[in-house]
Amino acid sequence: MNIVREDIDALNATLTVKVAPEDYQGKVDEVIQKYRKTAKIPGFRDGKIPMGMIKKQYGTTVLSDELNKVVNESLQKFITDNKIEILGNPIPSEEKGFDGDFKNPGEFTFTYDLGLAPEIKISLSVKNKFDYNKVRIDKKLIDKQVDDLRRRYGKLISLEEVGEKDMILAQFVELNDDDSIKESGILHSSTISMEFVEDKKTSKELIGKKVGDKVIVDPAKVSKGGKDTAAMLGVSEEELANVSEKFQMTITEIKGMELAELNTELYDKLFGPDTIKDEKELRARVKKDLEEMFVNDSDKLLTRAVYDNLIEKTKVELPDACMKRWIKLSNEKNISDEQIEAEYGGYAKGLKWQLIQGKIFKDNDIKVDHAEVVEFTKGLLVSNYAQYGMPAPEDKELTASAMQVLQNQEEANRIYDMLGEQKLTKFFKGTVKLNEKEISYDKFVELASK
Repeated sequence: MNIVREDIDALNATLTVKVAPEDYQGKVDEVIQKYRKTAKIPGFRDGKIPMGMIKKQYGTTVLSDELNKVVNESLQKFITDNKIEILGNPIPSEEKGFDGDFKNPGEFTFTYDLGLAPEIKISLSVKNKFDYNKVRIDKKLIDKQVDDLRRRYGKLISLEEVGEKDMILAQFVELNDDDSIKESGILHSSTISMEFVEDKKTSKELIGKKVGDKVIVDPAKVSKGGKDTAAMLGVSEEELANVSEKFQMTITEIKGMELAELNTELYDKLFGPDTIKDEKELRARVKKDLEEMFVNDSDKLLTRAVYDNLIEKTKVELPDACMKRWIKLSNEKNISDEQIEAEYGGYAKGLKWQLIQGKIFKDNDIKVDHAEVVEFTKGLLVSNYAQYGMPAPEDKELTASAMQVLQNQEEANRIYDMLGEQKLTKFFKGTVKLNEKEISYDKFVELASK
């Protein structure tokens, strides 16, 4: 076996593999012998079929399979031993490809194209300044969170008139353009939540209405649209196209949430017995919890900002032609050249980021080992238990659960990515200069949604 590397340029190379008979013949003969023992051909006893007949029937297939195995194993070993950093996998060369004769096996030559990983330089230090946006935890935000906690343990009560956050139970009747009831039209009872009525004119018209009042509404303006509108009217989403924009809504009941009282009973439900004593301590705890909760979001905004900066300013050249061929050959489904061209920009951007991240990890000895992943997974499980108000199991059981989760390859990849991003964020925070800025919650949401 002889493998020769030829560099075409900084991003492309070829590997030529020459396979002699002694590299494959022994394995081919061994497999042919197995076929002879197991093959069943009428007129011959098991295991007594002439070797010539076996070779004629199976020889080419066996030879092809064994050549494929020996070449692939040799390629991977050569790449590993010589520490060649490639993108994707070796692909058969379009120009040289293959040379050999399966009818008269002798020496075979296979040529493969390689896309080489580019050399990149990451410029990131204290000279790089990034905004670190933090949510301003003000009285308004604390009030809202306290109300949400009280609402969680509150109770629904009947009300006389509609308020801004109330729920309306109503009967919907489909109308004609002249406001008359449509014959064989929709008649359905459902509920709407005033919090989700975004149309200001409709909301203003409904506020203050009482049980028994009738209001003409557009169903789309008292729902979230699409599936939500269809469910409210008791029809399929496909039927909405033929549904009128005018409905008579007769209010049958009005429900409102009576907030739970701020007392020891509520504090104990929220945080456990004897943890919070009064409203002052509750508000202090809420502020602390909000600050901790928003740290993760602040970190994500920072990571995104650094990501955008590195993507824009880091020079990364890719072996584009080779990568496009590799994408086409490795795709399980047929994919056209036009589709590859249309989607390649996004793929190249993702690959560029992988290279940048890999370079950062390598240069700074950042690693994600299995033991850390297990502990990280255990932490995720503990958070899930806490979310449902359940105590976490003993460490042995928790570890077993984490190992079971990691057996799911898709879930394991997701967790590895989460931990990798966490380590990357930590590196960014310790490397660049942070300009800490306190901004309003609404401004923070606006930034996060971009």
